[in-house]
Amino acid sequence: MSKPLFSAFVLSASVFLSISGCSLNTTEKPVKMATETHETMDKNIGITIASMDTSVKPGDDFYSYANGNWMKTTKIPADRSSVGAFLVASKETESNNAELIDGLLHSTHAAGSNEARIADFYKAFIDTDAIEAAGMNPIQETLNRYAAITNKSKLSQILGANLRADVDPLNATNFFTENLFGIFVTQGLSTPGEVLPYFLQGGLGMPEREYYLSSDPKIAKIRTTYKAYIEELLTKAGISNASTKAVRIFALETKIAQAHVSREESEDFTQSSAIWSRAYFDSKAPGIDWSLFLEAANLGHQQKFAAYHAHAITTLAALVASEPLDSWKDWLVFHQINSHASVLPSAIDQTHFAFYGTTLSGTPQQRSRDKRALAALDVYLSDAVGRAYVDKYFPASAKKEVSSMVEQIVTAFGKRVQNIQWMADTTKTEALAKVASLVVGVGYPDHWRDYSHYRVDANSAYTNMINGEKTEYAHQLAKIGQPMDKGEWWMSPQVVNAVNLPVQNALNFPAGILQPPFFDAKADAAYNYGAIGAVIGHEISHSFDNNGAAFDSTGAMRNWWTKDDFARFAKQGQALADQYDTYKPYPDIHVNGKLTLGENIADVAGLAATYDAYRASLNGQQAPVIDGFTGDQRFFIGYAQTWASKMREEAMRARIATNGHAPGQYRALTVRNIDAWYTAFNVQPNDKLYLAPEKRVKIW
Repeated sequence: MSKPLFSAFVLSASVFLSISGCSLNTTEKPVKMATETHETMDKNIGITIASMDTSVKPGDDFYSYANGNWMKTTKIPADRSSVGAFLVASKETESNNAELIDGLLHSTHAAGSNEARIADFYKAFIDTDAIEAAGMNPIQETLNRYAAITNKSKLSQILGANLRADVDPLNATNFFTENLFGIFVTQGLSTPGEVLPYFLQGGLGMPEREYYLSSDPKIAKIRTTYKAYIEELLTKAGISNASTKAVRIFALETKIAQAHVSREESEDFTQSSAIWSRAYFDSKAPGIDWSLFLEAANLGHQQKFAAYHAHAITTLAALVASEPLDSWKDWLVFHQINSHASVLPSAIDQTHFAFYGTTLSGTPQQRSRDKRALAALDVYLSDAVGRAYVDKYFPASAKKEVSSMVEQIVTAFGKRVQNIQWMADTTKTEALAKVASLVVGVGYPDHWRDYSHYRVDANSAYTNMINGEKTEYAHQLAKIGQPMDKGEWWMSPQVVNAVNLPVQNALNFPAGILQPPFFDAKADAAYNYGAIGAVIGHEISHSFDNNGAAFDSTGAMRNWWTKDDFARFAKQGQALADQYDTYKPYPDIHVNGKLTLGENIADVAGLAATYDAYRASLNGQQAPVIDGFTGDQRFFIGYAQTWASKMREEAMRARIATNGHAPGQYRALTVRNIDAWYTAFNVQPNDKLYLAPEKRVKIW
């Protein structure tokens, strides 16, 4: 997962993965199951045989067996930090969105309609001439407010006014850049049924604290580049004494990083359930004038808060008191510019990309303005675009078929729980209740967002971004004190991803991922189960990973395990963490098994349940052999091909350091823990990937 309270299938954002359809011939045929017979089918095979390298022994390197020719021939596009199993779907979605927006641009719309908002937002974003002509004028009023700060009370008020809500489940632990804190609104971890504002740590310009604190020489080099970047951005923005201010800003951010909790700590829900009363802020976090802060944040009447990063709240507040006022004013100016660089003059935009795109991710070329406009629309008018998208591109038949598959996999997961021999009846009863009460959204939400209060200006991209942030913040605050909506969606319908929401005990499978290469109505069932089925199983299993297992069927965080049961569960989790610790993309770095444990548990348990569902769908019959591949082989190859990925070294290192998802080539190796994989490919003890039966991790 990429942030607390969410478990997303794959990190998107700057690390979009993709798959490509190569056209290479293969000559070797894989091992076949002797019990199956050759048949022909109307449906296509689903898997991309041309991507495979069948000269590789599956038991030695299953990832290369499934994706070897793809790896040899696929190049990372200049405007990407990676390619892999998600590019086909994301490109198709992007193409559809472009067609959709083009239609809106060439038609008339009623004033105040969502269609008008979408068209005006897009026009303003791509009008770089207008952005250049405006220069720094759109942001100047805000910078003047910062310059007028004369004391810590006024600073507290400004920090409160800057508070924003985060709804992106794909961010890292530093959720907010221009804000010292951020707000996230949902049911409290320890307050069942009560929707609260969570206080979260923020304030860093680099991805997370380790970029400031790590002794790794490569990270140290990035720090040096970041210091220069701060100065350059301020200079390009016309800020005086940029060099002196850059030194102060970096020194302050380093102290902010020291105040942050670590990524691993942030992932631990059980240590993050503190509830603070309004009075606690004054007693536990002195240094900020909390009355002024909360009033400016429109939270002046709120009496209860979820202090997710409680330690960070205390230490960050102390920094407000201890650090010089000028340092804070410089920090505010830099982050206001930095966070809105895409809608400021090109010199600022390009400088921003040089650091975040090239230095941090290794991407040599920025994406075209029109594609960036589409991405921005998905952030600021996500539901408005999503509603138009599904109306035009997501057929009811796809929703029906995937919904049926979800039901089958949920049933299979429930049967696995029912059949666990070592689990006490009390634990099992709770687990089954959780399975039975899952709320699953397929394609799109039942209710659409109201954007009537979002004012979009066809002539000011900066204004639209600021108004969008304020609109989202107001939308989130409006949920406080209301009954939790278990059907609330946290991803837009057009996104290529999926998510588990433990406090809602709910899953979202957006329309964007319900298309090739993940789901193809014309493809063989074995492939669809291995591809989209594994996504579904993964998200279901997140409800029972090392974090999800701490929540009950109502979404409340409580211990429903017996001591012995949880000890067994933890032991298997440790074995899986140890397994992933052995994967090394470079000699000096390895996958963090603990950091990625939740995702890896979801992969193992989800793939196992999905395989069961696939076999059950055959109704006791054997699947046909298609093009020399058995049904089980197609299932596992389909799974591995969804994880085909190539990443630039900078992106790979950042991924391993900060992200809860292991790189794709290692997620494909989940198959090592599934008994049926060994049978399907005749994997033997002398094969490199072989795990003895007792070493195969079985969770759920």
